[in-house]
Amino acid sequence: MADPQAVRTDARRHHDPEVRGFASDNYAGTHPEILAALALADGGHQVSYGEDDYTAHLQFVMRSHFGPHAQAFPVFNGTGSNVVALQALTDRWGAVICAESAHINVDECGAPERVGGLKLLTVPTGDGKLTPELIDRQAWGWGDEHRAMPQVVSIAQNTELGTVYTVDEIRAICDHAHERGMKVHLDGARIANAAASLDVPMRAFTNAAGIDILSFGGTKNGMLFGEAVVVLDPDAVGAMKHLRKLSMQLASKMRFISVQLEALLARDLWLRNARHANTMAQRLADGVRAVDGVEILHPVQANAVFARLPHEVSERLQKRYRFYFWDEAAGDVRWMCSFDTTEEDVDGFITAVKEEMGR
Repeated sequence: MADPQAVRTDARRHHDPEVRGFASDNYAGTHPEILAALALADGGHQVSYGEDDYTAHLQFVMRSHFGPHAQAFPVFNGTGSNVVALQALTDRWGAVICAESAHINVDECGAPERVGGLKLLTVPTGDGKLTPELIDRQAWGWGDEHRAMPQVVSIAQNTELGTVYTVDEIRAICDHAHERGMKVHLDGARIANAAASLDVPMRAFTNAAGIDILSFGGTKNGMLFGEAVVVLDPDAVGAMKHLRKLSMQLASKMRFISVQLEALLARDLWLRNARHANTMAQRLADGVRAVDGVEILHPVQANAVFARLPHEVSERLQKRYRFYFWDEAAGDVRWMCSFDTTEEDVDGFITAVKEEMGR
């Protein structure tokens, strides 16, 4: 096989790699160690649809993080991971309790309901986090045929508002849900950032705390593409292979997802990337907090900074750096840091904020 470095391509670069932004950790490219892993898995033939050597080895890697009963099912993306996981825990008449701000409710185009065929029962939260008391607002009516049956509690770690559950908070949620006959799903699109923030292993707030099934995120932490549904309690979940295929999440060349997950998790790449992103977010928050007229809205516990500043200032800033309004009417914005955000990126943005606020 030809040396990849010597292979000619007719593709052309269509972007300026020097342009940086704070819109999303999905904007970042692929970590060099992940690209090296993809090249390692290339060449020759491997059995398709998950019967390859890389997906088999991934099971051992995942179990080193999530316990001896963990089963990993690689999928294409985060929405697919959430939809497959939630289907695995619900009947056709089932419902999922989640925060009103949860990604499954506000950012997945109704996929859990339209594709998964389930009902979301939402609860308003100030910080994006559920509690046993908040869960009880929707945890009722199991015998009422007129109401979708609450069967699952879904939480995100970290949340859509950048906040992080403590280990004890997740354990309390799991105990509360299980006492009521419900299962618990964790949307771990940024699970590595949460573990880095808490400075604990991922198992501490997943299988050890009582989580039944996990959507494990890799794309936001340096992977090219791919996530995984990780079943933590095999007794609670069945027919995962069928659900993954039915939901159009079965990759034919699965080795190229699995090898990325192995590269991320075999040692500490997942943690290095997450710690760096978190540190950059804290640097950004510290730098803008002292700027008159800028308000930090939520504790900066992971790699997201939520702020409020004059609308016209944000519009001018967006011409210099990409980022999103979170609540345009209120002037709320979200700034995200990623594994490749540099100190120079952050300091340049802080300077831009000061300049625009001073105009």
